[in-house]
Amino acid sequence: MAKNDKLTEVSVKIGAALGKADKQARIQSRRVAEASKVAKEELQEISKQVESLKQQLAKTTKRLKKALSA
Repeated sequence: MAKNDKLTEVSVKIGAALGKADKQARIQSRRVAEASKVAKEELQEISKQVESLKQQLAKTTKRLKKALSA
């Protein structure tokens, strides 16, 4: 009977350790998901800025070519 009690205690400790590890893994995955969401939003904002700069460069190039040809 004593062996069964020891085995039960050990199995409970192992189960608790696995539960804690699983909880930590879920927390980390949530953090990674949130970080990727923020990174995606920042990338979209940077893409918009790059497009704006491309348009400005095109306009400036057009004006410069017109000024040089005149």
